Amino acid sequence: MKHFIRKFTIFATLAASNLAIATASAQGFGGPIPPALPGSPDLRATVTSILSQVLNFLALLAAVVIVIAGIRLIISQGEEEQKEKAKKTITYAIIGLLVILFAKAIVLFITSLG
Repeated sequence: MKHFIRKFTIFATLAASNLAIATASAQGFGGPIPPALPGSPDLRATVTSILSQVLNFLALLAAVVIVIAGIRLIISQGEEEQKEKAKKTITYAIIGLLVILFAKAIVLFITSLG
């Protein structure tokens, strides 16, 4: 579980930063943004929507990991090794959640500029 949390945190950080950079880059080059998908106003709206959905899913996943780690902490029944593993899992999940929330704030800030 510890490796999963580390990989999840790294993945969330990289995905959010890459997507935020892609969104910012798409806004600044070559004038107006071309239409994206049928029924969608433009490419920026589509990318922003996808980013929001991905970040919301990652936040939900982090919350689920925190709940699972909390259950593991309760079930450990005072066993020190299991307690420490659960505490570390909660810590890493909270860090991942904070990274996701900062990424969401960056995306909202970038989209508010345009």
